[in-house]
Amino acid sequence: MSTPLSTPSPGASNLAAFSADVEDYFQVESLRHLCPRDRWHTFEDRTTANTERLLALLDRTGTRGTFFVLGWTAARNPGLVQRIASAGHEVASHGFDHELVYNQSPAAYREDVRKARALLQDQSGQEVIGYRAPSYTIMSRTRWALSILAEEGYQYDSSIFPIPRRRYGMPGAYRWPHRMALENGASLVEFPLPTVRLGLFNLPTTGGAYLRLLPCGFQSWAVRRNLRHKRPFIVTIHPWETDPGQPRFSVSLRTRWTHYHNLHAASDRLEALLRLAAYRPISQVLFQLSLLDRVPIGSSV
Repeated sequence: MSTPLSTPSPGASNLAAFSADVEDYFQVESLRHLCPRDRWHTFEDRTTANTERLLALLDRTGTRGTFFVLGWTAARNPGLVQRIASAGHEVASHGFDHELVYNQSPAAYREDVRKARALLQDQSGQEVIGYRAPSYTIMSRTRWALSILAEEGYQYDSSIFPIPRRRYGMPGAYRWPHRMALENGASLVEFPLPTVRLGLFNLPTTGGAYLRLLPCGFQSWAVRRNLRHKRPFIVTIHPWETDPGQPRFSVSLRTRWTHYHNLHAASDRLEALLRLAAYRPISQVLFQLSLLDRVPIGSSV
């Protein structure tokens, strides 16, 4: 039986959320040409060790968060999801096969998110209500996926990045948590990925690779700014980003920078940001904002 997620105080003002996308180094999109899905089982699996190191850091800083776990990874590492849940964290879905949303048909996508949710609920003992798309690929052209998520029992999504990027992003999207009306008549809560607004532009911060790639001072400023203005925000990371000893591939200069830069410093950077606030699971922050009527409880579903 996993540890229940505590209910936040209605009067609390802290709106800082933490999340981790649990996948391994060989599953990232930039390495797909070197690590095709049909060969994933041949690569060294470092997920459990990396996640355990992250859990220790979170325990050290008094942080509780949301772990978006890839179904393929959960199936390969029995016990990992239960370990996350028993430490008091929320378990959410990262889909099953880490396929980009726009590379799937609606039917294939439905099967992917349904399969992942069933497995994660079985392993965690929690109701899984949250989802994050592989590589943040909920975009203008894949909004149809949100209706499927609602139909499959998900209550919130955290995939939309309000920035322009080659592979993902939804420029102009609302930057703060909100409830969206969907085409099928249902609704879903969205907690967008973190940005700061400077002039006419949204700049990414404290999310994904940006935690490693952008200056520490900028990220600390962004966190303090959100805390000062009592705005909801997320700090997020992949466990593999705390692993400088991971196998290295011969890749382009761009990929070398985005994937390997500052792996040795990621844990220290993360810890410095986590010590600025008391971070909580996404569902708890959404509950406090009255966007969800309850949070998942760690009991049989």
